[in-house]
Amino acid sequence: MGGGYCTVQDEPKSSEELPPGQPRRKRHILLRIDSWIDSTVWNLGFKLGEIWEEITIFSRRFRVRGWKRAAFEVAGEAMTLGTAGFVALLVLALPAFEETKEDWRNRGDFAVTLLDRYGNVIGHRGIIHEDSVPIDELPDHLIKAVLATEDRRFFDHYGIDFIGLARAMTENAKAGGVVQGGSTITQQLAKNLFLTNERSIERKIKEAFLAVWLEANLSKKEILSLYLDRAYMGAGTFGAAAAAQFYFGKNITEVNLAESAMLAGLFKAPAKYAPHVNLPAARGRANEVLSNIVQGGMMTEGQVIAARRNPATVVDRADVKAPDYFLDWAFEEVQRLAAAGKIREHSVVVRTTIDMGLQQAADAAMESSLREYGEAYKVKQGALVMIENGGAVRAMVGGRDYGESQFNRATKALRQPGSSFKLYTYSAAMENGFTPESVISDAPITWRGWSPQNYGRSYKGKVTLLSAMAQSLNTVPVRLAKDYLGTEVIAKTAKAMGIETPLRTDKTIPLGTSEVTVLDQATGYAVMPAGGMQSRRHGIEQVLGYGGEVLYDFNRDEPPAKRILSEQAMSSMNRILTQIPVIGTARRAALDGGIVTGGKTGTSQNYRDAWFIGFTGNYTTAVWFGNDDFTPMKDMTGGALPAMTFKTVMDYAHQGIELKPIPGIKDPLPTGDHKGTAVAKKEGEPALPALVRPRSLSAESTRVLKQIAENLKNAGPLAPAGTKVADAGENGPAQPSAIAATPASVELRR
Repeated sequence: MGGGYCTVQDEPKSSEELPPGQPRRKRHILLRIDSWIDSTVWNLGFKLGEIWEEITIFSRRFRVRGWKRAAFEVAGEAMTLGTAGFVALLVLALPAFEETKEDWRNRGDFAVTLLDRYGNVIGHRGIIHEDSVPIDELPDHLIKAVLATEDRRFFDHYGIDFIGLARAMTENAKAGGVVQGGSTITQQLAKNLFLTNERSIERKIKEAFLAVWLEANLSKKEILSLYLDRAYMGAGTFGAAAAAQFYFGKNITEVNLAESAMLAGLFKAPAKYAPHVNLPAARGRANEVLSNIVQGGMMTEGQVIAARRNPATVVDRADVKAPDYFLDWAFEEVQRLAAAGKIREHSVVVRTTIDMGLQQAADAAMESSLREYGEAYKVKQGALVMIENGGAVRAMVGGRDYGESQFNRATKALRQPGSSFKLYTYSAAMENGFTPESVISDAPITWRGWSPQNYGRSYKGKVTLLSAMAQSLNTVPVRLAKDYLGTEVIAKTAKAMGIETPLRTDKTIPLGTSEVTVLDQATGYAVMPAGGMQSRRHGIEQVLGYGGEVLYDFNRDEPPAKRILSEQAMSSMNRILTQIPVIGTARRAALDGGIVTGGKTGTSQNYRDAWFIGFTGNYTTAVWFGNDDFTPMKDMTGGALPAMTFKTVMDYAHQGIELKPIPGIKDPLPTGDHKGTAVAKKEGEPALPALVRPRSLSAESTRVLKQIAENLKNAGPLAPAGTKVADAGENGPAQPSAIAATPASVELRR
């Protein structure tokens, strides 16, 4: 071995380890690829490390210490939190910006004159109540009065005035209550254009984002102009121009400083400060507005002293309360018809279904109930809808005070119906072969971990469905849903009967946990006196152009009613429902004179909602009581105040009318002659106004016919044929022969 070469020879391998030809070459290629990947990755990592080291060395030049480092740390955290906050704001803003997708500028681009069922004008809706006046043509003192009172920093903020909000919070804290508002004019406009008056955090968040959106898309003049055109000003008027015409009988460009101050004072509480209702309060409020103008530096005390000494006076108006909640809903129906292409004109006259006699009775009954019993039951709000058999809405109460809150609790408030929802559960059962005499067990039941109990936490054992419904037992409808029907069938039945609100189909639906509206409930129950047919609720009979042409007619343009319940199911349900005011939970709802009444009570959890929905052969009425903030009432059930209010209104409605029978029951009409002449207030019942029969002619037609009758009465005898009528001045005034031929006494019937 010495200095020679040493040759290392590989050991011989088997034929399996050394495949000939192509496999050996492929293996070498793969090894080279693997080697290249390893070296490339290593080199890349090494290079990146060098780059990072250079960046680090470079960054050390900017390293700060001491207080500067603390400042940079705070700034860094602020950027991080700011980014997270921006994302959160974006998520919150999306629902608000959804409201702007529609043609919001033309939402109110309608001029609608609304008539009652008899043709009398009851109100106007739409932006063109009076011609909109450009902001540059409005009196300077009106603009100053509005800005000084509503938003002094209007031209300085961008939709939300944080300085004004802080000032308002400080003043409210000092006063121990709410004495100043922090909402800007832009925020109020956002609410008027896109939102409701519902008091909730969600609404306030949307309002803030929409205010910023309006500032970004409109000029300050446009925002102020829209605000003055669309704000509610009391007495059914919207906009400063309409209010000036109603209260002062003059164009908005002609109002003086005292009148401007009175108008500006209406934005805060139009019902409280409406001058045709409470002139002293309106003048006191106007004086506060004048003080705001001076304090805001817009005018001097010397410039406003004349307005203080000579306060505004108003045009004498008849104290007729407008049915504003109904008018708002009818206006929405007009817009719905326009969106559906059923009417194409935006300046129209609408004959509605409302009966002002019934509406005034409903308003009075609701107010009396809340005034007399509100404190005892700890209830502040109520709503009511009355539908005549055939679907016409005759009365609607959307809340206690429209001036205080324009949120319509009859059509928009979603509340749990409680046991009043059992109508749909039992109707579905009747459609599936059950009868009022069917026996089912009232006993403890558990369904997927849920164990409902009866109101008194007791059980009756074997009961008929009639008895279970009359006593409002809870386990029976749950057992029907669990063992026989299923929740989908119940929801489908409710929707077919008229519930338009989306329903949940969870296990609790038989007991009424899915929210509905008062209008929904009135619609659903109206199927029963309609004989199981669709109730076809509606608030508009006709829409006419100003030339008199009929643009829409409900009976002509809407499809006929469909059958919802079979005659057997309808008859079974009416047999049950008419027993509830007799032997069940609604005895206070039984009408006077033996008028047969059907209906059902409802009470939600913790007494947050109390209902009674009932019907006769003539009318269906739904009554709800509760609180806007969902706070519980004090032990109020549907058989208490709701049933009493129902009875008061329905007793009034059935005076002197032809009673119609409830279909499918024995003895549907009372015996004897039913002719009521007055509503006597019984102890524990709300009072009603005196009965005033509705007009069958408009006020103008009645006036003209009375004048004709007076002329006919005073006309002389008919001159004989061929007799020359003496000229005036010779034998007295000439007598027209055509008029003289008419009998002297003419009777007019309405």
